[in-house]
Amino acid sequence: MLDILAALGLVLAIEGLVYAAFPEAMKSVAGQIANSPAAGLRYVGLGAAVFGVALVWFVRG
Repeated sequence: MLDILAALGLVLAIEGLVYAAFPEAMKSVAGQIANSPAAGLRYVGLGAAVFGVALVWFVRG
């Protein structure tokens, strides 16, 4: 459970830094995401989730 909380904290920290460093670009990206089809977002989300799990599995061995 502690690993999940640590991972969540790391995700929030990285995302927060991106929003702080590039606010206008993130607004543009958010607008593009809002106009994207749901199926495309679903595939990208599933791909990111699979990649994330595989990366953690590989690193944690």
